[in-house]
Amino acid sequence: MNNIELQRLTEQLAIDYFGVEFKHKAYFNHRLRTTGGRYLLRSHHIEINPKQLENFGEQAIIDIIKHELCHYFLHLAGRGYQHRDRDFKVLSSKVGAPRFCTPTETYQSRANYKYQCANCLENYLRIRKVNTHKMRCGHCGGKLNLVEVYKH
Repeated sequence: MNNIELQRLTEQLAIDYFGVEFKHKAYFNHRLRTTGGRYLLRSHHIEINPKQLENFGEQAIIDIIKHELCHYFLHLAGRGYQHRDRDFKVLSSKVGAPRFCTPTETYQSRANYKYQCANCLENYLRIRKVNTHKMRCGHCGGKLNLVEVYKH
């Protein structure tokens, strides 16, 4: 699936599930990592994570588009478009849009560093390197030691 097919699919889902035209752009954003898609408030465009298509197929993309279209139409109507708003919850359940998508990466798979407490031996995975002179164990306050560096 390319951006043109994604645009057509989004326009079709807008008509089928919401009865209103989608007048902005929908496209894949390869920089998205932790989210399945996002609705941009200023431009009103929808970005989709292509890894969702690769890992989970077209049905996952359809679910994500329906979710983002809920944000889109509620925002344009001036109603509650955020996840916590009642309008959003009602509309997303009405059209069958899931609240969350399946993550493509876990924190453990993204972690680059493993630290261990010198006192209680508690392990900590971190994506970014931490300053072990400043940071301490959250359980006992002991000193952290770098145990392993993962090469992805």
